[in-house]
Amino acid sequence: MSESQPNPAQLPPTDAIEISTNHTFESWFEYPVRVQPHHTDYAGIVWHGTYITWMEEARVECLRSIGIEFADLVILGCDLPVVELSVRYHRSIGLGMPAIVKTRMNEVTGVRINWDYAIVSPDGQQLYVTAKVTLVALDRERGKIMRQLPTSFKNALAKIASIQNN
Repeated sequence: MSESQPNPAQLPPTDAIEISTNHTFESWFEYPVRVQPHHTDYAGIVWHGTYITWMEEARVECLRSIGIEFADLVILGCDLPVVELSVRYHRSIGLGMPAIVKTRMNEVTGVRINWDYAIVSPDGQQLYVTAKVTLVALDRERGKIMRQLPTSFKNALAKIASIQNN
């Protein structure tokens, strides 16, 4: 193996990995959660798929906070399927523990919308999960990728970008 590529058996511990997005998590939408029994595996630790559910809930609530309802997107004939997902699990969360799902829209390129996530302890001292999700706008009727975002949706996303940049 070349020196530029680490040996997978010698990766650094997850708490040593830097987050490539925003280390302070300022100007992110925050969605609080608390681990319920149905979120966990048999050992009382959050099941890996639960984090993805929380991230989607946070994204939907972030959009709702600026006036975009998913039901309205359906009426416009637009769906936003996930086409790419990358998740890094840093530390587990146990039954009954609170956490904050932080999300922000990172970039809109044509009909691709990239989101960043960090799931942290309420005091921000523990990093549990980091993730990136890419969505594309899909024409629900034709089942094909749209050529451009609906104007009202594009304008609302611009509103998120301006909030995050302030």
